[in-house]
Amino acid sequence: MTIALLATGGTIATRATDRGRAVGADAADLLASVGDPAGVTGVDAAGRLSFAATPDDLATLARTVREHCRIHDGVVLTHGTDTLEETAALLALTHDGATPVVLTGAQRPFDDPAPDGPTNLAAALAWATLGRPGVTVVFDGRVLPAIGVRKVHTSALTAFAAPGRGPLASIDGGGVREHATAPPTGLADPPERLPRVDVVAQYVGADAHAIDAAAAAGAEGIVIAAFGAGNATPPVVAAAEALIGRGVPVAVASRTGEGAVEGLYAGGGADLARAGALFAGDLSPWQARLLLAVAIAGHPDDPVGAAREWLGRVGATG
Repeated sequence: MTIALLATGGTIATRATDRGRAVGADAADLLASVGDPAGVTGVDAAGRLSFAATPDDLATLARTVREHCRIHDGVVLTHGTDTLEETAALLALTHDGATPVVLTGAQRPFDDPAPDGPTNLAAALAWATLGRPGVTVVFDGRVLPAIGVRKVHTSALTAFAAPGRGPLASIDGGGVREHATAPPTGLADPPERLPRVDVVAQYVGADAHAIDAAAAAGAEGIVIAAFGAGNATPPVVAAAEALIGRGVPVAVASRTGEGAVEGLYAGGGADLARAGALFAGDLSPWQARLLLAVAIAGHPDDPVGAAREWLGRVGATG
């Protein structure tokens, strides 16, 4: 079995510098940290901290992953944790085959006295070797579905979870114990570009300034990071209704961290639902943003319809 390790940077590859942590370890260094396993080819796909990635970078990475899936039996990506959940969502949406694609990273840098990167990478390689299809995230001994995964702690080693979905498997010294299977992916081709989709946060007293500014700046879609089960302030609801009326798709996700959104309350979510907003199930606003962007790119005539279908197929309960 052959596996490609695509190193993209992130904390797992950082070393201390006088300006702060910076990427200083490449694919060869990462493979050396886990004993240079046979059958694994290291590829330096990028060398950045993930908060610096652009939508074009993500689209390019999705195409790179697809290329390596054609010539390898598995693909493992080392990635920064800040935006790992967004990259995972895009890769899941655009993965077109049975080749396992596994993302991992670290909370401690490469040169830490007790780094977690080697353990996470070894677990990711072990999971990829099993050949389970689809896109997953391996972190701190747990295998998580790419769709639904969230970073839930800034610094703890248990940084990721899939609220409401749970781990697919556990990995430790005793081997791999599988609990469930990942939902199907492969819903779209990797886009040449990701259209601009902005996220508008909700908070007490939020007016329409942010949503109006996003539209004026050229956003082709909007995601509302909503209160509770999918509510927004009256000014934001009114602005969203106007945008939907002009053909700009609006999606609704929750800012809370767990649970699905629904159009329940008069003046809030119920009004957004009646206007035709897309309710993004249990996806985070950040994953909902990628879903909507891919739908706009691939189905410009009906992005909301495509996205609704995809939500059902990935088990987003929306």
